[in-house]
Amino acid sequence: MTLLKRSFYDDPDVVAVSRALLGKVLVTRIGGRTTSGIITETEAYAGAVDRASHAYNGKVTGRNRMMYGPPGHAYVYLCYGIHHLFNVVTNSEGVAHAVLVRAIKPLHGLVTMAERRNMERPTTGGPGTLSQALGITTAITGADLLGKVVHIEDQGISIPEASIITGPRIGVDYAGADALLPYRFRTVIPDKA
Repeated sequence: MTLLKRSFYDDPDVVAVSRALLGKVLVTRIGGRTTSGIITETEAYAGAVDRASHAYNGKVTGRNRMMYGPPGHAYVYLCYGIHHLFNVVTNSEGVAHAVLVRAIKPLHGLVTMAERRNMERPTTGGPGTLSQALGITTAITGADLLGKVVHIEDQGISIPEASIITGPRIGVDYAGADALLPYRFRTVIPDKA
């Protein structure tokens, strides 16, 4: 197990970082409980030039300000006033690139995840459900991903190229041609992983 270094996030190619996050392990220590899951789906958002990004055309708001922060920090925002969505800030400070983590395969803290989801088994197949299971809320936006509350590890899980599905992002039809960009990455992690 190796904590991802700042240099992993400090990369100008947000699409490459998004793909490279597949198979990495997202870990939270929230409310005295540790939970984790293997990242199985991500979406890249390329800041000012990406009509699907919260930072399109250089827009800065109270909500998206963290996107412009240093790489390797959490950007968590509230969607539809209900779902807390977890993003990883990438590139250099001042460049609003981020990767939305859309799904995980639960790994540790399954009982805690199930309790948080009020279910018998934890489901984490969407960005809102994974945040709920991991205890992620907007309260951790800005958290350092090299810190104790939330971090991402490389546990040596290899994702074969043939198992990666690349396609357009979900729910960004308003972005016109940018909605069709192949910025979404998915994979299935076998049970033995």
